[in-house]
Amino acid sequence: MIVFALIGAISPGPVNIIATGAAANFGFRRALPHVIGASVSYCLVVFISGFSLTAVLQLLPSLTGLLQYIGGAFLLFMAYKIAISPVSEDTHQKIISPPSALQGALAQGLNPKAWLVAMSGVSLFVSSQTPAFFYLLVFCTISLIVCLIGVGTWAAMGSVIASYLHTATRKRTFNIVMALLLAGSVVSLFVS
Repeated sequence: MIVFALIGAISPGPVNIIATGAAANFGFRRALPHVIGASVSYCLVVFISGFSLTAVLQLLPSLTGLLQYIGGAFLLFMAYKIAISPVSEDTHQKIISPPSALQGALAQGLNPKAWLVAMSGVSLFVSSQTPAFFYLLVFCTISLIVCLIGVGTWAAMGSVIASYLHTATRKRTFNIVMALLLAGSVVSLFVS
């Protein structure tokens, strides 16, 4: 659960790019509202996804196994997409003011990747457990903490990451490593 949540929180995405840009332009402290807003919003996304998915699975328990395979397949697809995503030399984005907590929450809450990853995580880690609601709360708590750490890391290391990823080769290497970690976390669920 922790590895899955960490890969989801620390892999490149719009929320992390905003955190990086905000910290690079305004400093870590001024990027914190975005980090907190995005993290709380993701926890709510996980809870809403889990609560609604758990209710459906109580009515149709035979869907549990199917959803685990669908969730795993989607995450392997996401790993593939991360690995082959196009890269460019341009990493600088200018913003006028640091994003607020509300903007961070909206960026995360409206992020389709966040919803898909949350539903995949719930189908893999919560739906097959008993009691499902307890595991949902555990997954929400882990997701909140790890999202704070993941997005916070992008904010804290904004200038370092930006200077490291200034070439297309380095961006591609980073994407491949993140993709392999994500795929490894999915494969480990089905091997154990």
